[in-house]
Amino acid sequence: MIKTHLPWLGLLLLVAVAGNCAPARSYQYFRMGNKEDVQTRPVAGIAMMGGGSDLDEAFRWLCDRGRGGDFLILRARGDDDYNAYVNGLCKANSVATLIVPDRAAAEDPAVAEIIRKAEVVFIAGGDQANYLRGWKATPVESAINEDVAAGKPIGGTSAGLAVLGEFAYGAMGDKEDDKDLASEDVLANPYFARVTLVREFLKVPHLEELITDSHFAKRDRMGRTLGFLARIMKDGWGASPREVAIDEKSAVLVEADGKATVMGTGKGAYFLRPTREPEVCQRGVALTFRNVSAYRIPAGGHFDLSSWTSEDGMAYALSVERGKIESTQVGRKIY
Repeated sequence: MIKTHLPWLGLLLLVAVAGNCAPARSYQYFRMGNKEDVQTRPVAGIAMMGGGSDLDEAFRWLCDRGRGGDFLILRARGDDDYNAYVNGLCKANSVATLIVPDRAAAEDPAVAEIIRKAEVVFIAGGDQANYLRGWKATPVESAINEDVAAGKPIGGTSAGLAVLGEFAYGAMGDKEDDKDLASEDVLANPYFARVTLVREFLKVPHLEELITDSHFAKRDRMGRTLGFLARIMKDGWGASPREVAIDEKSAVLVEADGKATVMGTGKGAYFLRPTREPEVCQRGVALTFRNVSAYRIPAGGHFDLSSWTSEDGMAYALSVERGKIESTQVGRKIY
């Protein structure tokens, strides 16, 4: 038997295989409905959802503003389970889910193009740290902001709600096996290591100088919210920050003029605004922060984000004295 040694043959095969292998895309795109894009005249609006069970009415409101265009769900993890749900509620050209898991995917020009072609963008729940680590300062961030600037409606639930405001709790120090960042930890130390605040991700009209939070009363997040507001002021990010905090199974639907309606079956929404700087906000020392105005608006109530006023619900004030929350509400309730 004659053996032939051809080292160049293996090299040639390796080059041929490498040449035929395009870089694998790391994003996933699942679409229902018309494969062809359409362009409609969407109406601006914000659907802020507090997490828990999804609210059909809030999704229909968001769909209606798309005027029959393409409805896009954005996420960093998960699957396309929203597609069938939203498609059953909407009269849309298409319903699609785009999963953008990391910065490499967020830098892909095809991803930004998909976002720009959508008439409605909805950011799903999950972990906002994935959105902020993976999408901030990428074409994904730019494309979402371009959609909003063009007057397209936007929505988000849970983690998706958390990133809609100018300020956001980044959850950067959280791990999957960690408990939720607790109010008592933030009240005892507003510079607690897991208090990771981020700013200037999305630019949504009426949500400037504002932080959002979800699962609010259900997970007892008032204390941490007051800590976030105190930190924003103390760190010089904003002289008059505001908060929209929404309970589970509740939503706040904001019109283009800033007028909002609260809906759902949860405890509604809370609108908070400090009236003075925190007296004590420093590392390792319990927070003292007085006279934060609060509105608690139940389902069916209205709130004007532009004037920060309401004729509905309950108006009261909250203060933190050495890490303990005090309320002027009847019964000293904070929720």
